[in-house]
Amino acid sequence: MSKKISPQEAQLILQLYDLRREAEMRKARNWVGGFNPASADDVMNVVTQFGSPENAWLRQVSGYWDMVATLLLHGAIDPEVFMSPGIGGEMVFVYAKFQPFVKELRERVPAPDLLLNVEKVVMGSKSGRERLERMKKRIAAMSAKAK
Repeated sequence: MSKKISPQEAQLILQLYDLRREAEMRKARNWVGGFNPASADDVMNVVTQFGSPENAWLRQVSGYWDMVATLLLHGAIDPEVFMSPGIGGEMVFVYAKFQPFVKELRERVPAPDLLLNVEKVVMGSKSGRERLERMKKRIAAMSAKAK
């Protein structure tokens, strides 16, 4: 049987979805979706380009998902509910893009908390870890097609 969610959780999930539809956030999400870093250097090239749209978009998307993960970790929304199919996939997608480099990025930026809460949510359950592996395979296939 599925977990029953409160009306407040449902409302917050819908509000978080609505925030993703804001015009600049859509641009940011589209850019991150098409950004296929092959190394930490690729990410650092964006991180160090202060004032560029790509830098702003990277910070906007990573900050948004880390904020959402913080809400999950502090009980505003049950992580199991949020990680259900159809809700939390984009957070896993974003983490999957940066996960291979996140440790190095945390040291080089330096930002020891970079995507830390997202990592805690995704890696905090067997289903999250399995979903991450599936997403990494999907990203690799998409990247291969783009070449």
